Amino acid sequence: MLDNLSATKVSGGWHKQYSHTSISTHCPMRFAIFLPPGASQTNKVPVLYWLSGLTCTDENFMQKAGAFKMAAELGIAIVAPDTSPRGDNVPDEDSYDFGQGAGFYVNATQAPYNTHYNMYEYVVNELPALIEQHFPVTDNKAISGHSMGGHGALMIALRNPQNYTSASAFSPIVNPIDCPWGQKAFSHYLGHDKSAWAQYDTCELMKKANENDYLPMRVEQGEADNFLVEQLKIENLFKQVNEKNYPAEINMHAGYDHSYFFISSFIDEHLLFHQSYLQAQ
Repeated sequence: MLDNLSATKVSGGWHKQYSHTSISTHCPMRFAIFLPPGASQTNKVPVLYWLSGLTCTDENFMQKAGAFKMAAELGIAIVAPDTSPRGDNVPDEDSYDFGQGAGFYVNATQAPYNTHYNMYEYVVNELPALIEQHFPVTDNKAISGHSMGGHGALMIALRNPQNYTSASAFSPIVNPIDCPWGQKAFSHYLGHDKSAWAQYDTCELMKKANENDYLPMRVEQGEADNFLVEQLKIENLFKQVNEKNYPAEINMHAGYDHSYFFISSFIDEHLLFHQSYLQAQ
């Protein structure tokens, strides 16, 4: 059952927030959806799923990215889930990069996190099924995200290439097994056996990707990003893309940082990128 929390008209369409009880995370979850003008049961539209970064909720992208005008023109719905389970019964830590707000889009295997922190299952299976059941959308979908969410988008697309027409990311954590953010989260959620970490690592997944499963990717990265060297490891993705001849376009941008100022500067290009493949389906 969906509980409609808000509805606001924007760019001729509607931005709506909903909550529901998740079977994956065993707690209430919130998501936002933008429906472009003209979306109806007789005119269903494709969906771009957006995964946000550390400390974010469903609201950051919807309020700051400036995506509605282009999405309305292209006839694309946008769905933004929360970044983790939340609630008094959900384990948390006094840390911005772990716990609530930092689900890392994995299925946790370690107590006490494994009951609720199943964001991979939520994003890949539960949420799309819910969206397709309750809203005027097709099953054509693309996926994108920022930072931790960029990690989630690329990783999920590589693991489920049949589910998405295309994938993109802004400032993604592309090699979490080799950076402090990823190592902290993975050790707590997945345990200290690092062989279990590779299934959630974009660079490791790309190493094993079969050419028949390649799908188009686009990545934007600011050269003035404070997290570029220590956390994001974009050079490791360049290496894998070149070695695998993977169809991923990686664009470096002088002067841009890690913020939504950067995302809003290039979100139209990403929507156009995804539309070219969503239309082809």
